[in-house]
Amino acid sequence: MKKDNVIQIKSYAFAVRIVMVYKYLCENKKEFTLSKQLLRSGTSIGANIEEAIGGQSKKDFYAKLTISYKEARESKYWIRLLKDTEYLSKDEAESLLHDIEELLKIIGSIQKSIKNK
Repeated sequence: MKKDNVIQIKSYAFAVRIVMVYKYLCENKKEFTLSKQLLRSGTSIGANIEEAIGGQSKKDFYAKLTISYKEARESKYWIRLLKDTEYLSKDEAESLLHDIEELLKIIGSIQKSIKNK
C-alpha cells in the first residue's frame, strides 16, 4: 500500500473533523440525535475505504467503495440539515460540505476508473 493514498488520508481527516463536530454538538448545543447520525455516516466513509483497500478482489474493493460513496452522500445530508436547523453555522457547515464534496469527487472518480477497466 502506498503511503500517500489521498482518499485514505482525506477520509481519515474528515472522520476526525466529524468526531470533533459531534463532541461540539453534544457538549455545546445539547444535540444528540442528528449529530449521532452524522457521526455514524461521517466516520463510516474512511472505515469502508480501509476495508476496500484490504479487499480480496476488485469486486470487493468496488463494493466497499460504493458503500463509502453512499455514506458520504448521507453525511452531506446531515450536515445540510444541521446547518438549516442552525445547529451548525453557515461557515462551519460550508467547510464540512467542501470536504465532503471533495471526497465524493475522489470516490466517484475511482469508481469510474474501475468501471472503465
